[in-house]
Amino acid sequence: MYVSATKEEFKMANKKLFGNKRTGPAASVPTDTINNAGGVAYKMNAQHELAQLVFTGCFNGTYYVSAKSQMDRVLDLCKKIESHEFLAKVAVCGREQGFMKDAPAMVLAVLASRDIELVKLIWPRVINNVKMLRTFIQILRSGVTGRKSFGTAIKRLINKQLGSMTPANLFKNSIGNDPSMADIIKMVHPKGQSGDELRGEMYAYLIGKEYNTKKLPEVVQQFEQYKKSKDCPIPNLPFQFLDSLGLDSKGWAHIASTCTWQTLRMNLNTFERHDVWKNAKMIDEVAKKLADRKLIVEANCFPYQLLMAYKAASSAPVKISNALQQAMEIATENTPTYEGQVYVCVDSSGSMSSPVTGHRGSATTAVCCSDVAALFAASILRKNPNTEVIPFDTNVHLVQLNPMDSIMTNAQKLAHHGGGTACSVALNYLNREGKRGDLVIFISDNESWFDSYNSVTCRQGSNKAEEWDAFKRRNPKAKLVCIDITPNDTVQVAESKDVLNVGGFNDRVFNVVREFQTGRNWVDVINGINLRNTSSVIQDEED
Repeated sequence: MYVSATKEEFKMANKKLFGNKRTGPAASVPTDTINNAGGVAYKMNAQHELAQLVFTGCFNGTYYVSAKSQMDRVLDLCKKIESHEFLAKVAVCGREQGFMKDAPAMVLAVLASRDIELVKLIWPRVINNVKMLRTFIQILRSGVTGRKSFGTAIKRLINKQLGSMTPANLFKNSIGNDPSMADIIKMVHPKGQSGDELRGEMYAYLIGKEYNTKKLPEVVQQFEQYKKSKDCPIPNLPFQFLDSLGLDSKGWAHIASTCTWQTLRMNLNTFERHDVWKNAKMIDEVAKKLADRKLIVEANCFPYQLLMAYKAASSAPVKISNALQQAMEIATENTPTYEGQVYVCVDSSGSMSSPVTGHRGSATTAVCCSDVAALFAASILRKNPNTEVIPFDTNVHLVQLNPMDSIMTNAQKLAHHGGGTACSVALNYLNREGKRGDLVIFISDNESWFDSYNSVTCRQGSNKAEEWDAFKRRNPKAKLVCIDITPNDTVQVAESKDVLNVGGFNDRVFNVVREFQTGRNWVDVINGINLRNTSSVIQDEED
């Protein structure tokens, strides 16, 4: 998940990020802080904490952390970190590996006040679509990162980005506000290149100046014609362009037939609201499209995105629901196998009811942290059938899982939540049962408190660290991976050569766990990426 420039360039930054790998008992390290739930825990250093926040921070409120506190913490950590290269690396990693938006844009905005040359270097890798550009501009103009003005260099970067897009793509990506595409154009005053009349006319069209219709891209001309007469063919545009034009059910059916796979997945409820499912042929067509292996692979879809669609489209026809489950099976085929006996400890406490992307008002996802944790466990179980899954809150709650059942079926069995959080109880169960194993994976919000000591000043490690030591005495080669699914700033077991703390969740996590088990640590993952690889492709808004 974390990536880097070459080994020689950022050798010292890597050491600061991961610190010295400890040897010896985990519990020999005293806890040194209190977590958000009031339990004892270990602090992370500034680099590790920033990286975790950038990979998981949506700047929306979670169960324990408010949106503002997340933003303030990112800004505070950026101030503490002197290495500009490290900040650049985190911004690139958060965008390319974590697929995040807000936090990488904020780190880049901070960097704009400190090292404009690095901003120029990494710009196309962080601001790789218009949505990211809008986010960056909004953050910069707010003044929270230390400056409000663009400056010549940033204006040139924005101009270059707009100039790299075809006039047709400029139009297709003009959906959205705060700022709108017209606002951006007025801010930076881009000009069409010599002999590029189409681009100049497109800019004029977008900001409401006079333009020559015949010199606009064909799709824009089709759109203007359709606005005047619904007898004209529906233009091939994102449905947001057409939503306000009074489309009938046939028009929405046309969009469902022609839109991309991702647009289809994300808007099943929209099509239902516009009566697309009243046409039996359309149900069959949409179901076939959703389960199309080639389209799923091309879309690079995350399993939890399909879970999101499945939960959101709860009233969709059975064929649509079944197609989403088929797509889930395809999307999880790349889950790696792990060596030896694996235990996956799934937090089912009450705090796991928090939306995985935070509270966002009416846009809050129906997918909870517990859903993603359950999905992770079920996916591993499918490829590693001897895996033992251990749900816990303040106690262990074993459930009967069949590796041959569908991913969605097993995930639904696990996705229950209630009670407090005691991360140590899962390891305590393994120790009481005398279990032997090679890999223990926790997926939790990491806010253990029920099994906590009363004072942070106690001279002993957390209960989880003590239980891990007991497991290690019986299984000396075992490794522990703790996946913190929300952006928190503490851990329950301090990092060591056999303990890996991971912030956030996406498909990359499966392989990170595999790399760690086979001896490839975080530093190796970081050093495998060259920060100065400037190749980038401007993506469509749908990203």
